[in-house]
Amino acid sequence: MRRFLKLSGVVFAGLILLSGCRGATVYNVENSPIEAKIPSSKVYDAIKMAGASKGWIITNIRPGLAMGKLNARSHTAIVEIPYTENSFSIRYKDSTDLNYDASNNQIHKNYNGWIKNLENAINVQLSVLAN
Repeated sequence: MRRFLKLSGVVFAGLILLSGCRGATVYNVENSPIEAKIPSSKVYDAIKMAGASKGWIITNIRPGLAMGKLNARSHTAIVEIPYTENSFSIRYKDSTDLNYDASNNQIHKNYNGWIKNLENAINVQLSVLAN
């Protein structure tokens, strides 16, 4: 009986550990509206400043498309950020050590928090530019 309880405890602990490692569906931002009339060059400036405030390195690939890279310990997230004067998007591009599974569109649960923080920071910077 003792052996059974010990084995059950080990199995239960293993299940708890595995459940903590589950991924989440990749969160992408699609065409988030920009309420104020801001030139697209200023939209890029807002994206760059917002990214920097959250630890992202933002580079301009070409007018209307930025790329963001975040390094967090051994993890790296790379996103594409298409933008216009009317909207912006944040889309998953690549990652390292985030257990991305393309077949299920799953990724480490922290990734989505980083994207939501970036989205919120961009919206804050855009509202500052609008005033």
